[in-house]
Amino acid sequence: MKILIDIGHPAHVHYFKNFCKTSEAGGNEVLFTTRDKEIAIALLEHYGFKYINFGKPFKSKLGKIIGLFYFTIRLFGVSIKFKPEIYLNSTMYSAIVACLLRKPHIALEDTYNNEQVNLYLPFTSAVLTADYPHPSLGRKEIQYSGYHELLYLHPNNFVPDPGIIKELGLKEAEKYVILRFVSWNASHDFGHKGISQKNKLLAINRFSEFSKVFISSESTLPEEFNKYQFPLAPYKMHDALAFASLVYGESSTMTSEGAVLGIPGIYINDNSTYLTQEQENKYGLVFNYTETNADQIKSIEKGVEIICDFDSAEKWKVKRNRMLKDKIDSNAFITWFIENFPNSFKTMQENPEYQYKFENKI
Repeated sequence: MKILIDIGHPAHVHYFKNFCKTSEAGGNEVLFTTRDKEIAIALLEHYGFKYINFGKPFKSKLGKIIGLFYFTIRLFGVSIKFKPEIYLNSTMYSAIVACLLRKPHIALEDTYNNEQVNLYLPFTSAVLTADYPHPSLGRKEIQYSGYHELLYLHPNNFVPDPGIIKELGLKEAEKYVILRFVSWNASHDFGHKGISQKNKLLAINRFSEFSKVFISSESTLPEEFNKYQFPLAPYKMHDALAFASLVYGESSTMTSEGAVLGIPGIYINDNSTYLTQEQENKYGLVFNYTETNADQIKSIEKGVEIICDFDSAEKWKVKRNRMLKDKIDSNAFITWFIENFPNSFKTMQENPEYQYKFENKI
């Protein structure tokens, strides 16, 4: 079977990497297509996946409209040559092309941004979502008890390398914080400004009083921040997250990644995600704050409080284990769903309890 996976965000490489390895080992052929966004290419190169790069994404509102046609046409041309039998992911380009070529398209959704969902949903065959409270996506939606981040960070699939401490130049048991800043160029980012430059500097200075600070940023950092830049390859970030004292910043993805690894997270956005809301309200793994100046200041002091709590690591370990016991093995479930589609879709519609065949053994 030929499978085409279109990458809309660097995290999507992680979503499908375990499925891809299993699928290729079973004799299937997988092709990734991508825009040249931040670390997506570096990750595809690192894992040795076959891919086609469509170039830089468009940033302006007009550019987004142009990109809809441009990238769809490019993907259509690739599909004519590759002849995929199934398409994966939640980009509008792959959903539209799959529909035009009358092939199944399976989407993974966790942002629920209307401008994106409304573009791909009419053309997709099924949408897999986690079962935390969120807007209904209708008859095509299949909910499962897991998180997309557990596709690649579940203990069945990921064991962090403690050697990362030495690679980061840290002493054993030395505390460190990872700050994550985004570029605010996505279509759902219009109208957001994130953390002010003044408060980014304040966060760095306050956290540096009690820990080492590393910054991961989608956009170019100001010169004064360069010395804090995360020094290792992008594929080492999850190892680094797993031993951090705190994840702080503007990325819901990295905050949630930290959460499923049992690392405290602080997320700054006027519109907290449905995912980070559950991770705060149900499990206490994350703290959500708005972009107001007052909330930014509060979030920094909350970060200091967490860093200075010597019992923090043990507390979050307990929280993480409680979360894992509630979830199924996301990767095992989604692999089954894709490999057995469309029968799997019918099975889940008629018997949602079937997913608990993939229950965690923790």
